[in-house]
Amino acid sequence: MRQLDELSDDELIEVYRVEDRTVPHLRANFVSSLDGAVEIDGQSKALSSDSDSRVFSMIRRLADVVLVGAGTIRDEGYTPLRLSAASREWRKANDLAENPTLAVVSSRLELSPVNPIFKSAERPIVITHEASPPDRREALAEVADLVVLGDSEVDLQAVVEEFAARGMPQILCEGGPHLLGALTAADLVDEFCLALAPLLAGPGSGRVTAGVPTTLTRQLRLATSLGASDDYLFFRYLRES
Repeated sequence: MRQLDELSDDELIEVYRVEDRTVPHLRANFVSSLDGAVEIDGQSKALSSDSDSRVFSMIRRLADVVLVGAGTIRDEGYTPLRLSAASREWRKANDLAENPTLAVVSSRLELSPVNPIFKSAERPIVITHEASPPDRREALAEVADLVVLGDSEVDLQAVVEEFAARGMPQILCEGGPHLLGALTAADLVDEFCLALAPLLAGPGSGRVTAGVPTTLTRQLRLATSLGASDDYLFFRYLRES
């Protein structure tokens, strides 16, 4: 197992870089405790560490769009996506936008138009469906690029296709569990990155995935694994072709 602490940022980028950026690719990135908890006291940040933050930032550096559920925006206190100066310089040198675009999936549109994410210089995308409340759609259309895909629920396959059509084929899903569950049920996850925190959270917390049970399973292969001096482990799994 390679050691994270021995890798430069450029070497770490190579661990997570996809072979062909032009091909649509949906990567999910989550952190979990040893006993499977996705959060402590309602937030995944409590499971993070300096090593996890470093890997997290490198994975974000590679994304065209960061996809999250509305609940994650509310629970995790998201702010406008602005990467570090080093990451922005790297992206510009690699012909990418300075920052990834933030895209929020929401069925009920329970997002306030004054949420900090809407104060970004880069206008976020809010994705919903035809049956969402029209008044909330109108309010959010003032502060975001509102996209309607699907009749009574968001058509996630259409979301992937929409991003590709906009020139943003590299999608990073950062949660939450219900969004990951829906993406898994739709068989859209091409890559799963898991940071394993060296702690036991005990009972009470949910898993990294949630939602309606499905019989669908998808075999993944372990592509890379990293260890860190703080005993965190980082696994990257890829979809079998």
